[in-house]
Amino acid sequence: MSQNAIELEGVRKTYAGHGKSAPKEALKGIDLSIPAGSIFGLLGPNGAGKSTLINILAGLVVKTGGKVRIWGFDQDVNPRQSRAAIGVMPQELNLDPFFSPRGALEVQAGLYGVPKAERRTDEILEMIGLADKADAYARSLSGGMRRRLLLGKALVHRPQILVLDEPTAGVDIELRQMLWRNVRKLNDEGMTIILTTHYLEEAEQMCDEIAIINHGDMIVRDTTSALLGRLDAKTLVITPEDEPAALPQIGGVKVTQRPGGKIAFDFNRSDITPGAILEAVRDAGISLRDVATEEPDLEDVFLALTHSD
Repeated sequence: MSQNAIELEGVRKTYAGHGKSAPKEALKGIDLSIPAGSIFGLLGPNGAGKSTLINILAGLVVKTGGKVRIWGFDQDVNPRQSRAAIGVMPQELNLDPFFSPRGALEVQAGLYGVPKAERRTDEILEMIGLADKADAYARSLSGGMRRRLLLGKALVHRPQILVLDEPTAGVDIELRQMLWRNVRKLNDEGMTIILTTHYLEEAEQMCDEIAIINHGDMIVRDTTSALLGRLDAKTLVITPEDEPAALPQIGGVKVTQRPGGKIAFDFNRSDITPGAILEAVRDAGISLRDVATEEPDLEDVFLALTHSD
C-alpha cells in the first residue's frame, strides 16, 4: 500500500438525461490523493458533486471514467478488497425499523463476511453509546441514536478508511461531541477519516487537509492552515478610551462602529499594515484602551472560492 489511502485519477461521472433534459456531468475529472492516517475534509456547495464522489468510493455509483484506488486496490480490478477497506456513514437514516442495534450490527458484519468469532458488536455498541439500547427495535430509537447506529454499522468490518457524510447535520451538541471524540480516537489508532460537512467550523477544527469541489471540478486542495492564509483580508479592532467625535478615515480601509464603543478597520494586508492604521488612529487624537486583530476563517475562504454561486 502506498502512503495514500485513496487515489483518484480523472474520475468522471455523467448521468444520462431523461426526456428533453440533457445529460448532467456531475464530476468532470477529479484528481485527488488522500494521505493515509489523515482527517480530510471534502467540502462544496449543494450539488457540487460530493455525494456522487462518495457513492463512487463506496461502490454504490459506477463512475463514467477514470481510476479509483482505495487502500492500494484498484476498484476495477479488485472491487471486493477496495470496498472492504472503506466504511461509510451515510447522511440518510436508512435503517431497518425491525432490527435492534445488535441485530443490525450482526447483519452488517455478516454481509461483509466477518466471522462470528471476530465480530465486535458489544465493543461497538459501547463506543457509540447504545449498549443500553442493544436489543431495542431501531424504530424506537431517537434520531440521534439512529445516527450513532449508522456510525456503528460503518465500523463492523474494521475498515482502514471511514467516510462521514454530513455526520452532524441536525444533531444535538451532546451527539456532536460524542461523534468527534470517537473520530479522534479512531484517527489516533490509524484510521483515515474523510469528512463532508456544511459546518465549516467543524472542518476548520478537525481536518488536516481540505479539498473544495464546485460544479464537478476540484477548485482547491490544500492544508487547512494554508487555505486560511490565502485570504488577504484582515480586521483590526480598537477600543478607544473615549468615544471619538468622528470615525477616522483611512484610504483603502473600511471603518465601522461596533457595539461597546469598538471600532473595526477592515483592510488588505497587501495594501496597508496594522501599524499604519494605528498611526492614523493616534494622529486622529484617539487614545486606545485595547487593540485586537481578527483573522479570516474557513467560511470566508469557502465563500471567496465559490462566490459565483
